[in-house]
Amino acid sequence: MANQVLPLVKLIEQFARLPGIGRKSAQRLAFHVLDMPKEKAQEFAQAILDAKEKIRRCSCCQDLSDGELCPVCRDDSRDRTTICVVEAPQDVMAFERTKEYKGLYHVLHGLLSPMDGVGPEQLTIKELLARLGSGEVQEVIMATNPTVEGEATAMYLARLLKPMGVKVTRLAYGIPVGGNLEFADEVTLYRALEGRSEL
Repeated sequence: MANQVLPLVKLIEQFARLPGIGRKSAQRLAFHVLDMPKEKAQEFAQAILDAKEKIRRCSCCQDLSDGELCPVCRDDSRDRTTICVVEAPQDVMAFERTKEYKGLYHVLHGLLSPMDGVGPEQLTIKELLARLGSGEVQEVIMATNPTVEGEATAMYLARLLKPMGVKVTRLAYGIPVGGNLEFADEVTLYRALEGRSEL
């Protein structure tokens, strides 16, 4: 349309490319940026550039880092006998918010999905296997999501790791806190029964 301001249209299009952002949300974000003082807008733009330029993968666990090693791998107080395998860096952040898990992590950066062309070569599986070579690790916790791809990935890794003499465990699943039994599906109820613990 002839009456549209091209820089604004481009800004809206860029926001609309972000996951979970629809056209209306993209417009709100674009107008919010326009309302920012110039210095704040420059800080916002610089934060994006800095993140792209300075963040890389930790050489050990493959999580995001601004140095050779991430903060978890640098922390000598962490339990180095346990590795929690997750799909993405966001999962590490979720576990760290609990302040309960004291071991290390390994980020796969995806899940096995042959339909989408994602095989073992596209994940950081060889890096995980290399970490187990020292013999220090005693347990690997599979913390992938309870989806078809997450289950397939966990089973694939379990079969790879068992011959190495490492204990492989899976996160328990069940009824969420605050949930109602009557609304839970059969698989969730079955998993809840299977993963029950003594009080």
